[in-house]
Amino acid sequence: MGFFTDLKEDISQAVNEVAPEEEAKETAKETKEDIDLDALLDNIDEESEASVKESSSDDRKASSRITDETAVITAGMSVKGDISSTGSLEVLGSVNGNITINGKLNVLGQIEGDSKASEIYCENANITGEVNSQGTVKVGQSSVVIGNIFATSAVIAGAVKGDIDVKGPVVLDTSAIVMGNIKSKSVQINNGAVIEGICSQCYADVSPTSFFDEFKKSRK
Repeated sequence: MGFFTDLKEDISQAVNEVAPEEEAKETAKETKEDIDLDALLDNIDEESEASVKESSSDDRKASSRITDETAVITAGMSVKGDISSTGSLEVLGSVNGNITINGKLNVLGQIEGDSKASEIYCENANITGEVNSQGTVKVGQSSVVIGNIFATSAVIAGAVKGDIDVKGPVVLDTSAIVMGNIKSKSVQINNGAVIEGICSQCYADVSPTSFFDEFKKSRK
């Protein structure tokens, strides 16, 4: 009997020794599974974030996309409120509000508010507000703009009361009347144009200030 008793105690001790090792293995296995799960969740979060960024980028591209449609505000129409469109707009009537479009803005009527478009053309128009173009601004003869003009190039044949800030060339035709400062890369003033303000070619390739500073250094 003593033999079987000792054998039973040895078996129990062996089982007790093996059990902690098995539990440790199971715990390590569960921990590994938890780590893998966390990593998987991290990957999902990263993919979701990338998807959101891609979607936002697509939204920005869509917002800057120009469609072929052209809306027309007829001569007898008066609009009160802001206007936005991915296409172009022709204003023959009057608009009391801001205009933001991706295409071209052609104004032959009246606008009281800020205007923003890829290109802006004014002919026999009256505009009170800021004019902001990603391309060219043309103010035709008999047009009056009371507000600042921002563009990459500008041709002025009408009257402008406000500053003109253009990254490229500015052409003032013989009938142009400008009351405000002009910032540009170059200015062409035709005979007959009238300017009351300061002309600065601050966007030119050559800086007069830098030139004369270097000249003074070379004389010393």
